[in-house]
Amino acid sequence: MNIHEFQGKSILRSYNVDIQEGFVASTVDQAVLVAQQLQEKYNTRYFVVKAQVHAGGRGKGGGVKLAKSVDEVAILAGQMLGMTLVTPQTGQAGKKVNKILVAEDVFYKGREEPKEFYISMLLNRKTSRYTVMYSPEGGMDIEQVAERTPGLIYTEEISPLAGLRPFQARNIAFRLGLQGEANKNMQKFLAGIYEAFTGCDAQLLEINPVLKTSDERVLAVDCKMILDDNALFRHPDLAEMRDLNEEDPVEVEAGKHNLNYVRLDGNVGCMVNGAGLAMATMDIIKLSGGSPANFLDVGGSANAATVEAGFRIILKDPAVKAILINIFGGIVRCDRVANGVVEAYKSIGKINVPVIVRLQGTNATEAKNIIDNSGLKVISAVSFGEAAEKVHEALTA
Repeated sequence: MNIHEFQGKSILRSYNVDIQEGFVASTVDQAVLVAQQLQEKYNTRYFVVKAQVHAGGRGKGGGVKLAKSVDEVAILAGQMLGMTLVTPQTGQAGKKVNKILVAEDVFYKGREEPKEFYISMLLNRKTSRYTVMYSPEGGMDIEQVAERTPGLIYTEEISPLAGLRPFQARNIAFRLGLQGEANKNMQKFLAGIYEAFTGCDAQLLEINPVLKTSDERVLAVDCKMILDDNALFRHPDLAEMRDLNEEDPVEVEAGKHNLNYVRLDGNVGCMVNGAGLAMATMDIIKLSGGSPANFLDVGGSANAATVEAGFRIILKDPAVKAILINIFGGIVRCDRVANGVVEAYKSIGKINVPVIVRLQGTNATEAKNIIDNSGLKVISAVSFGEAAEKVHEALTA
């Protein structure tokens, strides 16, 4: 589950990690009030106005602006709220900005110039360890640093049993070129974000930039956090941070029916049970000359209601020219799925695209008879090869 920057920072703060202070706003008046409060409490002269969307590269798309007065905060908030922000990670469709974060200016000058770093933590599934990835060259263009100067990207492997050891935190701080008070503050910062990362069952924590201020403080200026959906039962408070406005509405609807759905950009809708069969089905569709329009796993408890919901969700995609239902009856009986298909047809009404159904496994013969005798325009297939042929014929008819 993705969360917003302001939500990630609130989590970091709860683990005593120093952050760039700021508050979220959804109207211009709220943004002005936040700026006034920051000015009174932190004596900040400038303000940073940031669009809150689930995408990186906001600065490149105009989603991060510097305001030099409270009046300018109002102007920028008015421009940013409601805009469609297009970044390298949103695609051309972009994302609507419903909230902004108004934050204090921490790039003030002092004894030394501020310095930006890149730090992220993620689960390395190959090694069953956590990985800290970091670089002394933080900022918007970390991808270019990785491409042009990969030697400036460092990693540190952490055992989940031992946790982040003090020598590892020291090693990271020294590689970032920090000394004295800044070095100590970085070690404390690393310990805090590690506790936040593991304590929230996060899959990814990325802070770009981490800032060493001119007076040696170390702050999280940004925060991108992805939480493990499977662990949210342990964190009901974090589950409430889910922003459905940032998600595909069709995927949200699928979730309500306990369907695993991911929208793709093809022309053949597919409905299967089991992730492995789903991958094989998508391969079949490609071999038949089509392209999968979605990943849709109805799971092992498919019934008439879930099949109908799956039909409705697939048909919401106007690019779908055919539907392939490929079910292996292990836990679920094929005749139950077949009845679900028939009931879905009756409930939905006219379906204007060809529907190919392949049912194998428990009660497959009974299921084929139900489909064949239904009087509906459903194309029955027995083997993988036959299903591929039927899809090809449907697309080229």
